[in-house]
Amino acid sequence: MKTRLRCAVMLVAVAAICGTAPARAAESPFEGQLLRLSEILGSLHFLRNLCGETGSTWRDRMETLLEAENPDAERRARFIASFNRGYRAFEGSYGSCTPSAISAIERYMKEGAELTKDTAVRFGN
Repeated sequence: MKTRLRCAVMLVAVAAICGTAPARAAESPFEGQLLRLSEILGSLHFLRNLCGETGSTWRDRMETLLEAENPDAERRARFIASFNRGYRAFEGSYGSCTPSAISAIERYMKEGAELTKDTAVRFGN
């Protein structure tokens, strides 16, 4: 139940951050945070599915972020590359759900929640 609550909080925070008018990459003081969030979403997409979650929840959240940001082609490519980097980082390391994978999920959920909260507080409307 805590995990679902964290997921909901993270999605709401991302929506709040992304609800602002799109800015060009050079003008986005929160660009680094969104790229890191993209990487975290990619990692969670791999790890959560590895550990029994089925579906595309984390990929869908990445799509929500992209839709909200409405980036130009170059910036979009950076977001996607970050998502893929996060996915591949664990794809090469884990073939099954292990206690270490579960620990990684917990760390990334916490980091994602903290990142979105911090970004929303610092840069939200």
